[in-house]
Amino acid sequence: MSESFGRGPLTTARPANPDPVRVMVVDDSAVIRGLLTRALEGDPDIRVVTSVGDGQMAVNSLQRNSIDVIVLDIEMPVMDGLTAIPKLLAVAPQVKIIMASTLTLRGADVSIRCLSAGAADYIPKPTSTREIGGAEDFKRELVAKVKALGAAAKRAGSRSRGEIRPLTPATPLGLMKRDVGPIVTRPTPAGAIAVKPDVIAIGSSTGGPQALFEVLSHLKAGVTQPILITQHMPATFTTILAEHITRQCGIDAREAKDGEPVVQNRCYIAPGDFHMLVAQRGGANVITLSKDPPENFCRPAVDPMMRSILKAFSGRKILACILTGMGQDGLKGCTDVVNGGGTLIAQDEASSVVWGMPGAVAHAGICNAILPLKEIGPHIRKLASRAA
Repeated sequence: MSESFGRGPLTTARPANPDPVRVMVVDDSAVIRGLLTRALEGDPDIRVVTSVGDGQMAVNSLQRNSIDVIVLDIEMPVMDGLTAIPKLLAVAPQVKIIMASTLTLRGADVSIRCLSAGAADYIPKPTSTREIGGAEDFKRELVAKVKALGAAAKRAGSRSRGEIRPLTPATPLGLMKRDVGPIVTRPTPAGAIAVKPDVIAIGSSTGGPQALFEVLSHLKAGVTQPILITQHMPATFTTILAEHITRQCGIDAREAKDGEPVVQNRCYIAPGDFHMLVAQRGGANVITLSKDPPENFCRPAVDPMMRSILKAFSGRKILACILTGMGQDGLKGCTDVVNGGGTLIAQDEASSVVWGMPGAVAHAGICNAILPLKEIGPHIRKLASRAA
């Protein structure tokens, strides 16, 4: 039998963290606020400092409290989540905001707009209190994201407005920093400087939509190669993401469909809950969608996409890029691409919302370049448009 909501397993409890992630919960339903609070405070590394019912109350409360992470509902009276985001960031620029959104087209569309406005991440919210109370996957995802983003917020200075405790050096989940020595980039493969890539493959997760908008905005001119993107997102959200990329970046982006050809001047987004792969059929490369088990706890996942691209394209003509995200999805697939002669770019730590995925490939020493977000798009364009 599963444990009741907010109650941990019947084991010896860990001692409370003297410097927990400090959270604000914002939702117009008192019941939902209570459920979220109990789920979060079931982890000793998290403390819910304040819980309020609308965006204006959240702004007022943030002026009085040092907060690392805000879990923010979208539809609320007085001031909704989208309106509140810039006001919250004006009070505390380093705070990380997680949008709690329903899995609907409207919820997905507003969530993407919230990410563009400065929210760090989102979490699909079950549609009823009963579902939230029993959704163990939802609670695990919520806790993991709060801890990862809380660590990033603290390092970025979220406590600078009067925090009462010094920071501890510990990083939850081991996702952010790795004490493995200096980061080095690998030399560009011999002859690769003259090779024009045939395909561009990008992997991203937490903070990914904002990063994708920035990178892709530089690729609408001078880049004709197909672009394949795996962004960790549920179904519906990936449909809306493709639409926003098309509108904001001027690129023909669409959610990938099984069996469609991989053609130039098109951007393919892995649909939620499917791995997006490339296979050769009749001498042509086509998209295949797979319901194979999740990898790195994700579906879609970056690793299977990278492996399939290596089989479908010449290794030396693959340009791969890993952007901000939790965990280390993409490490194994990119290692194969690099060993096959491909080129790999990673986002640097300072510009990443969470330096998990790009940090994993950076520390593995397999990157040809580790760049700030604003330099990645121009660098990809330069490599993609060079003469063979």
